[in-house]
Amino acid sequence: MSVLGVDPAHAGPDWRDRVGVVLQESQPEPGLTVRECMELYAGYYRTPRDVTETIALVGLQEKADALGERLSGGQRRRLDVALALVGDPELIFLDEPTTGFDPSARRNAWGVVDGLRDLGKTVFLTTHYMDEAEHLADRIAIIAAGRIVAEGTPATLGGRAQMPARIRFSLPDGVELPNGLGRSDDGLVLIETEEPLRELRLLAEWALARELDLPDLDVRRPSLEDVYLELTEP
Repeated sequence: MSVLGVDPAHAGPDWRDRVGVVLQESQPEPGLTVRECMELYAGYYRTPRDVTETIALVGLQEKADALGERLSGGQRRRLDVALALVGDPELIFLDEPTTGFDPSARRNAWGVVDGLRDLGKTVFLTTHYMDEAEHLADRIAIIAAGRIVAEGTPATLGGRAQMPARIRFSLPDGVELPNGLGRSDDGLVLIETEEPLRELRLLAEWALARELDLPDLDVRRPSLEDVYLELTEP
């Protein structure tokens, strides 16, 4: 195995300067402020990034003089990312960076990862959140039982682009289903089709002819979670 053309087991300091890592769990350096911690880690590299600039990049300017152990969970993850960035690496590994985050903190973390891409960094992200993978990744690999079972873009992974679209809606009370339609397990009308535009036109004509409104009408291709389950379930 090689990373950046080098076997990590035999890599030297030059290689380590090119790689940054954010572990799934970490603890802040005791007794150090955010800035002091950044300056400590910057000293480990030959050509580090500017500390103040890196703190700003992850949105911790207002916490620069706060002790690391007093940061919130989301702020600590931002500090973790800053510490991985301070050496100005080419490749950054992010291991489950938003585990345990609330929705707001997750979105903020996504913004930080987007910023890494804007800097021209290569980001290797591991996650169990399919929406996170779809939002952030240019390419996705699904690993099951220690091996890659599918690889591709979020739109094409596992043949997703060729999978039938699903049209769902609630049938108004007292209205009979059009011929050929059935109910899904959750009580919604479900249409699976490889021609969603055609089916939508027919459905719209049917509803308008009866002066019906379908306010919860939803059209979508199978989600990444659907693809993941299909590829990994025995």
